[in-house]
Parts: sequence; structure tokens; C-alpha cells
Amino acid sequence: MRNRYNFAVALSTVVLLGCGALLLSQNVSAAGEGKIAGTVKLDGTAPHMRGIDMSKDPYCVKAHATDPAHMENVVVGSGGALENVVLYISDWSGPAQPQTAELVFDQKNCMYTPHVLAMDVNQKFKVVTSDQTTHNIHPNPNPMTGNIPWNQSQPPGAAPVEKSWKAVEVIPVQCNIHPWMHGWFVVVKGPYATTDASGNYTINNVPPGSYTVTAWQEDLGTQAQKVTVAAGGAGSANFTFKPK
Repeated sequence: MRNRYNFAVALSTVVLLGCGALLLSQNVSAAGEGKIAGTVKLDGTAPHMRGIDMSKDPYCVKAHATDPAHMENVVVGSGGALENVVLYISDWSGPAQPQTAELVFDQKNCMYTPHVLAMDVNQKFKVVTSDQTTHNIHPNPNPMTGNIPWNQSQPPGAAPVEKSWKAVEVIPVQCNIHPWMHGWFVVVKGPYATTDASGNYTINNVPPGSYTVTAWQEDLGTQAQKVTVAAGGAGSANFTFKPK
């Protein structure tokens, strides 16, 4: 009986020590993760974004009665801030790191919101519609990458469409019903971010190391910079694009 008691005590101690080591390891790992932050700007006159003729659908016209719609190929804010630029680590060698935030691609006021949706390989996202008119979502990837094209209608009140992509690729999206509607799915591997209206971005969950950060903009192309991230620290990379 005493031997059994001693064995139980010893086993409990091993389990507690193991759990403690695991928690410590997780805390150390979390503390060691850094980030890469910066801004993306346009140096020069912002290109003119033409207005959109939505007369094909009266619902769409009404949705923009007081806020005329324009193309969103290059969205420039105050001080040259570039929105919708995707930042990612192009030489990432670790595993995919899907973010926990729910990704949603909405069809709202007969436009895609957001215009550019970045995601990790195999990360699930939802396509929804907020409009009282029928849309269809039609991404057109290159089948050679392993990504499979699809085309699905979404009438008003339709359930969300949940999808993911298998391979890294920049995928154009269009609506066959409303030809002015277009956007992008930017599929990467590893940590990523998308610039906000102020041109700011932060790539989180970056382990210590040296990386190549690439900035992608649909009309202006790509730029890349080398960045070093210390344990628990922050690297910095600012990008400036010239108008074409």
C-alpha cells in the first residue's frame, strides 16, 4: 500500500512539473515573438479613380445616391497614405500561421468590402452579402497552383459561403452580374497584414530572425525590404510607391 502511495505522489509530481514546463515554454515562446510595423505611402499625385456607372441595377444606384462610387485600384488618403496594400514575409520558411480573427468578404452597396482580403494558406474565410440584390462571387485563380476556381450566386439573405485556398497566389475576384465589382484574395504563407486608411500596418507573431518583407499593391506592383526582428522586439519597414 505504501509503495502505491509513493508511486502516486511521484506520478503527480511529474505531471505537475510537466505542465509547468509546458506553460513556461508557451510563455517564453509568446514573449519571444515580435512584430514588424511601418507605413506605406504614395510619393506623387494620386491617380484619378473614375466614377462607376451602376445604372444597370437601380438598387446599386440608390445605394450610392449621396456617395458616388469610384474604382478602388489605388486608394490614397491624407499625406499619401496607401490603403489596401498587403505586407507579408516572402521568405517565410515556417509553417502556415492562420490568424484567429474571422475573415469576411462582404458584398455591400454593390462593392466588395474589403476590396483586398489577405489570408494564410488554408485559412477559412466567409463571403457574405449585405445587399438586397443578387450577386455572384467568382474568384479566378490559376488552376496550375492547385487553387480551384468557383462561381456561386448569392441572392439577398443567402447564407455565407465558407472557403479557403490551398496555395499561395494573388487571386482576382469579380461579379458576373455587376461588371464593375472586382477585388482580390491575396493568399500568403506566414504572418501578414494589410494597410489601413492611414497607410499603417503591423505584422504580428513574428519570431526572432531576419526576413524579407514584401509590399503588394494591385496597380503599383511590389517592393521588398530586409528586416531583422529581435526576441519580443519590433522591426520596421516603410515603403514608398511612385504613381504610374
